[in-house]
Amino acid sequence: MHDVSPVGSEVQAGRREWLGMAVLALPTLLVSLDIGALFLALPHLSADLGASSTQQLWIADIYGFLTAGFLITMGNLGDRIGRRRLLLIGAAAFGVASILAAYSSSAEMLILTRAALGIAGATLMPSTLALISNMFVNPRERGKAIALWVTCLMAGAALGPVIGGTLLAFFWWGSVFLIGVPVMALLLVTGPRLLPEYKAPQAGPLDLISVGLSLAALLPMIYGIKELAATSHSRTVPIIAVIVGAAVGVLFVRRQRRLESPLLDLRLFSNRSFSLALTIMVLGTATMGGVFLLISQYVQSVQDLPAELAGLALAPSAISIAIGAMITPKLAQRIKPSHLIGGGLSLAAFGFLLVALAGTSGGGLALVIIGLICQSLGAGPMFALGTGIVLGMAPPERAGSAASLQETANQFGGAIGLAMMGTLGTAIYRSQIADAMPAGIPPDQAAMANENLANAIDVAAELPGVLAAQLLDAAREAFTNGLNVAGIVGTVIVAALAAASFVQFRGLQPFAQMTPPDAPPEATVEADDAEAEPRSSPAPA
Repeated sequence: MHDVSPVGSEVQAGRREWLGMAVLALPTLLVSLDIGALFLALPHLSADLGASSTQQLWIADIYGFLTAGFLITMGNLGDRIGRRRLLLIGAAAFGVASILAAYSSSAEMLILTRAALGIAGATLMPSTLALISNMFVNPRERGKAIALWVTCLMAGAALGPVIGGTLLAFFWWGSVFLIGVPVMALLLVTGPRLLPEYKAPQAGPLDLISVGLSLAALLPMIYGIKELAATSHSRTVPIIAVIVGAAVGVLFVRRQRRLESPLLDLRLFSNRSFSLALTIMVLGTATMGGVFLLISQYVQSVQDLPAELAGLALAPSAISIAIGAMITPKLAQRIKPSHLIGGGLSLAAFGFLLVALAGTSGGGLALVIIGLICQSLGAGPMFALGTGIVLGMAPPERAGSAASLQETANQFGGAIGLAMMGTLGTAIYRSQIADAMPAGIPPDQAAMANENLANAIDVAAELPGVLAAQLLDAAREAFTNGLNVAGIVGTVIVAALAAASFVQFRGLQPFAQMTPPDAPPEATVEADDAEAEPRSSPAPA
């Protein structure tokens, strides 16, 4: 038996909803944890399976490619068949694929199982976010739940290398994939009892042509953008991939406009706050991700920190974002979203400015770490409130689609940032090292050192002491100058986003003054009578 209760009534979540939130935190933590753990295991599994360099790239990248490609489809599918149902199907598939990946007997088998993990992973993120919008209809409680969601996402990214390294110290490489099995088993057991089911009323059939067009648009574009950042040789293929993806994307958009029940509801973008929140997260993620890539190379190759100390230097990034996200709901009860997001981004812009001032000395490392903390702490409100705005501006029956758009925006932002800042840093490095190349280095070694800082360090190891020191100083100085320019670009972009936030979000009220919008009468949430716990009305202010 199921009862039907209206979505959007002004009630407070009970014990069942918060226990359900703990259940939703599990897949959120796992998806981000998986990537960091894999990078540590890659050398071990490559040696065991005899994976070529190309196969290693596919093992590492295919998970992210397919997750990004299927997000829109899965978010829409959850709205149609039920968000809890899709989450549980995805959890079961993720658990099975994790076992198969752990016991893969060849590189080809591991690539296929990683692909299955990517598709299953695409069901998890939009489903968890959309269910949060169903379970927490009070804006203040929804803000806290989204902050917890963001914190789990960041914590997974920070804990991935730690947990992966611990497992590899005692077990074989397949153990990093088995992390997901008990997590998904717990979700399958507790999810049906603690999570509500929701599906959009009168949802039309899934348009398979739109699914194909979305994949044909997203996958080539993400592949091309990432390859533009990674390759130092011919860029013809990546550029063609981006153009093809963009052309198919135009066809996809045109088809959505003609369908009565589209895969992507373009009407969501008619809300300016919704569109700006997505834009801020795309550009914010792009800027932070791209500069973080350069900073990670800076602490290892310019400051010459060993891997374990470099990890400690970078750890405050994920911790600071989590702190910023966690304190945001409390501040949001009194402070307008425009001031919180705009103020946070202003702090982040100051952090980028500190990076722009860093040099190659030890003082430069202190500036970079402080700048990284400011960037990450200031980004917390952007992720927490930005996600809340995206979900809050979408009608309940489209929460899954809105959540998938938010996740796709983050994926695109990361890819664009790596390409943009990576290309910028490389261009400045090459222009400056060419002029500062010490005399006496053989032409073939000079050409190799001119490619990137890592090559310059390898070349220096083969040169006499004085010449090696001169090359290292020149290469580190050139790379740091590239990082400084990236910091300036980041300062300008994030300051502009801060200004836009102050202006565009000024009409949004603090959470304490908000009343949840009523959903259409036909929007319903189903909950088991025997398991549902009554919610209480909010206490008078």
